[in-house]
Amino acid sequence: MPGIRVTVWNEFVHEKKHSAVKAIYPEGMHAAIAGYLGKQEGLTARTATLDQPEHGLTEAVLAETDVLIWWGHMAHEEVEDRIVDRVQKRILEGMGLIVLHSGHYSKIFRRMMGTSCLLRWREAGELERLWVANPAHPITRGLGPYFEIPHTEMYGEHFDVPQPDELVFISWFEGGEVFRSGCTWVRGRGKIFYFRPGHETYPIYHNQTVLKVIENGVRWAVFAGNTEMSEGYGKHVQESIETIRSINH
Repeated sequence: MPGIRVTVWNEFVHEKKHSAVKAIYPEGMHAAIAGYLGKQEGLTARTATLDQPEHGLTEAVLAETDVLIWWGHMAHEEVEDRIVDRVQKRILEGMGLIVLHSGHYSKIFRRMMGTSCLLRWREAGELERLWVANPAHPITRGLGPYFEIPHTEMYGEHFDVPQPDELVFISWFEGGEVFRSGCTWVRGRGKIFYFRPGHETYPIYHNQTVLKVIENGVRWAVFAGNTEMSEGYGKHVQESIETIRSINH
């Protein structure tokens, strides 16, 4: 059994253009995340990038993906709409989606939210403290009341997304701003988790707590519902289950 099948998608642009980013992630942020996930019990991880045919997200790849992780920043508009359509279809069918950091402005996240997904930001390398807002949530398993990232980019409210189904983390930044940094939604049959940390110029995806949250997110986002209900939608039902005696002839 393959366990939970994860695909980590990254536009893989910063690592090629900026030496400082390449020094932190020589194989790409996607490789750092997938490398961690692939070592965890019950998980298998593959990667896909923007420059691959069909952005690495072919019908076959998505059919074999239980949870898709998405990181993007510089090249949101280079993602083809037909691939966004394809990913959306799989989410509605039950594939989980985890959107990281600047992926908040990706085509797929904006599509699933239906809002601008805009926010405020500042690049000052400041401290971030992420507070666990819902200790009963499985994404917080194994964490304390908060954890810290010593240097990062600030994201601040207002974050233009629909009211989250569940608020998991709230961030406080050294400069005084706060941000809803861990939010979940359900769209169709698919679960969506937005997780804020991950600015490319800091080694955030080498942080074991951040990686643990992503792992927890994967285990939460995988579909665990009724697989027998996939047939019959959008179809005219000609035969009733019981005899309908009130039909006028």
